[in-house]
Parts: sequence; structure tokens; C-alpha cells
Amino acid sequence: MGEATVPAEHPAEGQATWVPTPDVDAGRPGHHQVAPGQGSGPSVGVIWRVRDRDTFRNLRHARRSRQGLITVAWLDDGSSTPPRLAFAVNRRVGPAVTRNRLRRRLRELARASGGLAPGVWFVTAAPGAGEASMASLRSWWTTAVGDLLAGQAR
Repeated sequence: MGEATVPAEHPAEGQATWVPTPDVDAGRPGHHQVAPGQGSGPSVGVIWRVRDRDTFRNLRHARRSRQGLITVAWLDDGSSTPPRLAFAVNRRVGPAVTRNRLRRRLRELARASGGLAPGVWFVTAAPGAGEASMASLRSWWTTAVGDLLAGQAR
């Protein structure tokens, strides 16, 4: 009923075998698609990440400026690389969604300021910083960074 008759004989020499065409869209790329990698991508723009332990150890003695609910520390490491930025946002600031949103907002302020000196920048946030408005964060950020850079000029 739904079966086809398939000859069991081998084709004669010189006669090509018939192979059905594959059910493939000829307009699609021939390579297989790979899922995107996990984790954050490489640094883009004006800031890099801080990864080494010695830098964090040296940040303990760096100059600090506290404005509102954020504290910014800056360590001039003598490098000419783009500024490196690290965050310490404690659980007391709020749930993970609030902490991550605050990090993204602070990172955007660092990018937008465009005037960060090379070196290592360390930003900590006090409880309540996650609920602060963007205008308040911007004001605190610019004042803190301005204080640190003005201290460098002395």
C-alpha cells in the first residue's frame, strides 16, 4: 500500500546510481550555526576590567572620594592603557537585579564622562544607591571623579 518497489539489483557498470536530492534550502548558508558563547564579551570602548589580585591589594591605599552613596577610589598605576574599572556592590544594596542595574548605570557614567584618567578606578556603593535617580548618580560621580583628578594636579 504505501511501499515502493526497489530493485535489489546493482546498476550496470557505467550507469549512474540515482540519489535523491536533499531537502535543503539552497539559499541558506552551508555552515552550521553555533550558539553564542556564555559570559561577557571583550571590553568595548573606554574601560577595561580589573582582574589581578595585586591591583586590588594596592587599591586599599588609593585615594578615595565619597559623594552621596558612592565611593570612588583611583590608583594611578603609571600605565597608558585605557582606564580599568572595578565595582563592589554589596548585597545590602538590594537584590541581584538592583545591583546589576546599578553597575550598568555606573559603567555608563564612566563611559559617558570620557575624561577618566588611565589607571584603576574602584567604585563602591552604599545601601540605597540602587534606588537613587540617574541624576543623583551622575552628580555624585562627576563630583567624586573631579575631586580625585583635582587631587592629582596638586
